[in-house]
Amino acid sequence: MAGHVAFPVFHYGGCAYTAELMSFSLLLPRLWRICGGLLAATGTVMGALTAHLPDSAFAAGGRVMAHSGMEMQMWQGIALVALGLTTKPQAGRILLAGGCGLVLGTLLFCAGVYYTAFTGHHAAHVAPTGGSLLILSWLLLSISWMCRA
Repeated sequence: MAGHVAFPVFHYGGCAYTAELMSFSLLLPRLWRICGGLLAATGTVMGALTAHLPDSAFAAGGRVMAHSGMEMQMWQGIALVALGLTTKPQAGRILLAGGCGLVLGTLLFCAGVYYTAFTGHHAAHVAPTGGSLLILSWLLLSISWMCRA
């Protein structure tokens, strides 16, 4: 067929994948591990800041709020590392969307919480949007795991 480009096909676990799909499926779990490690590292820094900064560095009630954001950040970071370690190259789109949502949701939620904790001002709908995205992402991951059982 003229003008037809055939992509190389790779076989993994009894399934065939094109080079494009295989590289994408291998790249995301690696990025999740990297993002999870970075979230855990910066979460550790935030834990130290919430423990050692003077009260004047926080808005009213900000220390408790920042600590809550740090806990959420640490749990999501650990979850991303675990997801990145256990995701197989034949992962479905729902699982891939759920993992990407965890990254974006964590960034939005924690940024909104930290901003409010230190300034006392609310960053519009940043934290609620991030929190909603986290909930949706966990639901997507659960659906993906149910379908692949």
